[in-house]
Amino acid sequence: MTEPNVSVPAASSASAPVPHASPYRWVVLGAFMLVMAAQQLTWITFAPVTRLAAGFYGQSEFTIGLLSMVFMIVYILVWFPASWAIDTWGLKAGVGIGAVLTGGFALVRGFLAHDFVWVFVAQVGIAVGQPFVINAVAKVAARWFPLKERATASGLAWLMGYLGLIAGFALTPMLAPTADRIPSMLMVYGVVSAVLCATFLVFAKERPSAPVGAPGEEVRALVIDGLKSLLKQRDFLLFNAIFFIGLGVFNGVSTWTDLILAGRIGDPEQAGLIPAAMVVMGVVGSAVIPMLSDRLRNRTKIIFLALAGSVPGLIGLTFLRSFGGLLASAAVLGFFMLSCAPVGFQYSAEVGHPAPEGTSTGILMTMGQISGILFIFGMDWLKDPATGSMTLPLVGLAVLLAVGAILALFLRESKLLAGSKGA
Repeated sequence: MTEPNVSVPAASSASAPVPHASPYRWVVLGAFMLVMAAQQLTWITFAPVTRLAAGFYGQSEFTIGLLSMVFMIVYILVWFPASWAIDTWGLKAGVGIGAVLTGGFALVRGFLAHDFVWVFVAQVGIAVGQPFVINAVAKVAARWFPLKERATASGLAWLMGYLGLIAGFALTPMLAPTADRIPSMLMVYGVVSAVLCATFLVFAKERPSAPVGAPGEEVRALVIDGLKSLLKQRDFLLFNAIFFIGLGVFNGVSTWTDLILAGRIGDPEQAGLIPAAMVVMGVVGSAVIPMLSDRLRNRTKIIFLALAGSVPGLIGLTFLRSFGGLLASAAVLGFFMLSCAPVGFQYSAEVGHPAPEGTSTGILMTMGQISGILFIFGMDWLKDPATGSMTLPLVGLAVLLAVGAILALFLRESKLLAGSKGA
């Protein structure tokens, strides 16, 4: 059985379309990347100003943390309908839903920024749009790019998402240096997000005129059948355990960044630059590591390298006190940990073939969101009740990253990648 709206190669090789990489693939990827940036910007908005926002809205710091955590909770509820929509209705329709929700509710958040209830409702609306965007990363790569370019395409998509995070970490303290500037900051982000998302609706196309891969590559199982096949794949399940750790660590560190640095960095702008450095180097890593993976035709060793390299960075972020040391540690952590995501999503799509890309990505992200919720609650529970220090939970996260690196040694390359040598 094949997925609706996906062309199946003709039986006769003489009449089959010749694989061709359309130049328009870069336009589609670029438009998609803008929505990724808007999504990550709106997600992380409050993390750098947790204490200011708590005072402005008269809420606890934990309640402000929920404005980020709600994305993880909603994702768990919405990932399957979002994956189904992407894999059944098509790329433009599925991502289009996410773009409308992201841009629309970002504007609502800006116009009603003084009312915490409406801000929270808007965050939920943006969060509903998130899986319609993130779950399509591998679909964009598979639909528009040949196999030898797909990790690179996924890396560029995540790179733009990381740029959205950089904007959130670095610009938020500048746009809202005091609590009374929070509404104007939210309005700026609302207008920017709406413009970025509208660009996708204008320029995105569903598919190229000719296939980009060899006959049979685009044949995909139906969503339910694909889900069943994925749950029988040993390497896919093992990578889920690894992703559970990796994304959980990232979500936990990102959500509590203001509290992690409390007592060590007093300047708000310096404090904002440290997580920004993590994401900046994540951008660099997402440009370099996936291209290296494509060139070497290897995913598993790259995943191990990314996880193992993240450990020293997290240890430095835990114990160092100088601005320079924390900045360098955040840069190392970001370069390795964030660059693992695009390679991992591409690996899961390849090892899970013929399951639809939206389904494999959705399962991975669901595992990561569950771990994010657990890690965020756990970090809050394990912090020092007297000083608020996050040292103990951060040490625990470093140990878990090391465990993830060890598990990566047992991953096997996909048959799809192994059969593409020279392609």
